[in-house]
Amino acid sequence: MRKLVECVPNFSEGRNSETIQAIAQAIRDTAGCNLLDVDPGASTNRTVVTFVGDPDAIVEGALAAARVARERIDMRAHKGEHPRFGAMDVCPFIPVRGVSMAECADIARTFGRRAGEALGVPIYLYEAAASADYRCKLSDIRRGEYEGLAERLADPRWKPDFGPAEFIPEWGATATGARQFLIAYNVNILGTRNQAHRIALNLREAGRGKDQPGRLKAVKGMGWYVGEYNLAQVTVNLTDYRVTAIHTLFEAVKAEAAALHVGVAGSEIVGVVPLEAIIMAADYYIEKENLFILDEGQKVRLAIERLGLNAVATFDPQTRIIDYAVAEPRHEPLAGMGVRAFIEHVAARTSAPGGGSVSAVLAALGTGLGAMVAKLTYGVRKFEHLDGRMRAIIPTLHHQSQALIPMIDADTEAFNAYMEGLAMPKATDAQRKARREKMQAGLKTATRVPLTTMQLADKAWDAMTQVARYGNIASASDVQVGARALETGIWGAYQNVQINLAGVSDAVFKKEISAQADALLARAAKKCAEVLAILDERET
Repeated sequence: MRKLVECVPNFSEGRNSETIQAIAQAIRDTAGCNLLDVDPGASTNRTVVTFVGDPDAIVEGALAAARVARERIDMRAHKGEHPRFGAMDVCPFIPVRGVSMAECADIARTFGRRAGEALGVPIYLYEAAASADYRCKLSDIRRGEYEGLAERLADPRWKPDFGPAEFIPEWGATATGARQFLIAYNVNILGTRNQAHRIALNLREAGRGKDQPGRLKAVKGMGWYVGEYNLAQVTVNLTDYRVTAIHTLFEAVKAEAAALHVGVAGSEIVGVVPLEAIIMAADYYIEKENLFILDEGQKVRLAIERLGLNAVATFDPQTRIIDYAVAEPRHEPLAGMGVRAFIEHVAARTSAPGGGSVSAVLAALGTGLGAMVAKLTYGVRKFEHLDGRMRAIIPTLHHQSQALIPMIDADTEAFNAYMEGLAMPKATDAQRKARREKMQAGLKTATRVPLTTMQLADKAWDAMTQVARYGNIASASDVQVGARALETGIWGAYQNVQINLAGVSDAVFKKEISAQADALLARAAKKCAEVLAILDERET
């Protein structure tokens, strides 16, 4: 898995398109960096840039962007709605994949040191990279903003972590650090800046001060007016979207706005957002409105519509949801094949893919047929009285079908790991020991994989029974084939457990796995017979 870090530098320039494009191009031209989003704002006179890369590339990309800002941005002429104290105002690094917060803090320190030396500008560390507790919060470091920076730099307590301890008028200062994923989120208000700010004060965690805290935790916010949109916004940073979610903030703003008799006209996300946050919003509205939606794409679409994310600019999920934007191609060479190609591959003169992969296919097809019949029953007028039952049945069959698909490739990969051990040298005692250990580990994996196939498939039986009892009887043959396929998939996976388990030398492991597999096999035979008996009874 490739290590991936997100960098979200904010530049104090939102109006000069040439400068904004030059910054973006510098990042594009940096090897190993992937530019995800460039979000300029004229009223704020600020541009938020989002890009990702490996730990080394991300530093180079941030430095390249900083060099352009050093050449093109002059803080002496800067005015805007957003708090700021430097040309590259902030430059946070966020762990995305395979990277710890501590590593991101080291990355921030590396960037800070190199930027301070190369550009000759003051650099402060904040959040997880902070050099002192009193410097942890960005708001504390930036207090007084650009206008108060010269005085602050003269105070020994506020000596920069890197670069000169002197006021550079055209630059100001930069804060760099490491933090968790932050969602920059704005709710559109058809009112005044003052009204938007009143709402923000009521909701943000700091409220109006220590004696008047706000309603929502992990929220920083204020109100401003955006001339290019001709509306005001409650602009917030959700510092932990699992504490205060996007939809929670949006609904709270709506309630506050209603009390002020002010309209709300959608919202916008600045930069990118985690898929989890969007799905959380979708699930909230699904429950609130008693909807039934399983498909991830439809959930994303629901969240976009309910939150009004297209109100002021198009929200493209493929570029604005970070999980999609940085997704690596699935490594599923077998599951990704066409049916003909898969069958021909199985029929080839090779030992893999074999019975284990085919068993996973059969189990997935079995649950898939059950899901199909339940979905064909749901939403049909003459079966409306069964909608509640189908809503309870469909998710299990749908999700188990999806969960079984990766097992098609997992079984073959597990067998290949064993074969790698078999091919290891065995000339010396040390080589024979390493070979034996590799083979034993491979056999255990090759045993666990088909056992997992059995366990995933087993979770579908109760739902299959309900489909047989209440599903559209016109599809009885589909349920029969599904039940047989499910049982056969479990039976086939069982045979793979047994054949691989025979070579395992760990007696405790063998006993534990055998007991689990035997129980699942017996349950499969019993539940398949039950499904078929229910269908026979309904047809007579």
